[in-house]
Amino acid sequence: MVTVRRWWGRKALQVGLLGLAIGGAWVLRQTQGGFLLEAYQVITRPLQMLQTGPSLEERQEERLKSAQFLEMQTRITELESQNKKLQDLLGYVQQEPLASRPVPARVIGRSADHWWQQVTINRGANSGIKEGYIVKAEGGLVGLVDSVTPNTSRILLVSDLKSQVGVTISRTSAKGVLRGDSSSEAVLEFYEKVPNVKVGDLVSTSMYSQRFPAGLPVGRIKSLDLKKLPASIAKIELFPAISSLDWVAVYPKPTNPEPEKQPTNPESQKSN
Repeated sequence: MVTVRRWWGRKALQVGLLGLAIGGAWVLRQTQGGFLLEAYQVITRPLQMLQTGPSLEERQEERLKSAQFLEMQTRITELESQNKKLQDLLGYVQQEPLASRPVPARVIGRSADHWWQQVTINRGANSGIKEGYIVKAEGGLVGLVDSVTPNTSRILLVSDLKSQVGVTISRTSAKGVLRGDSSSEAVLEFYEKVPNVKVGDLVSTSMYSQRFPAGLPVGRIKSLDLKKLPASIAKIELFPAISSLDWVAVYPKPTNPEPEKQPTNPESQKSN
């Protein structure tokens, strides 16, 4: 008995610490750390209250306000951009004679699958627009009204593969047919085998066209292939920003008396 008491006197502290460790481990396992987390929060809460920095809730609220500010700033920038484009278009429209002023319209639809083929605008028959009306934007010719509903119109773009425009070279009056290339460029097929043209020459609609009035700016010659058979061709850089249209002007269909000439290429004649 004396021996046990002596051993207990020497080992009591160690046995107590061991038991405390085992008990703590068991409690930790049963509560999955919840007890320690609660104890930590109780101990640290007074310290958190004494901190001068913002709390978690305040930081979250600040981030929310920052996101809302950025959203509002983005909307304001977009509205300013659209307002500037509309003002430019209205200034462009007001330059036209009062009797022939066009209908301003905004592009409201454009399919990724038909990006270079067509767009939809927010004006239609209720605004007096009809099939065959001419569509222009800053820079020049955009396309032709292909179909109309009471409040919308679908525009066939000059960049569409099906588009054909009679054009002339302003410097020399060389003529040909402009065809879309599903890009910001188009292909001009000349009537002459060796036309008097050069890179940089300006291109506009021809006086022989039945679908478009004469003299509308279209683009400029970017490259030439004068050895192409049966007719020389040129790559044309289109003036209007076809890839990013926002606002356009719609004009009545012209009434030119002479028919639009076609190139001598037999394949081209079959496609018209």
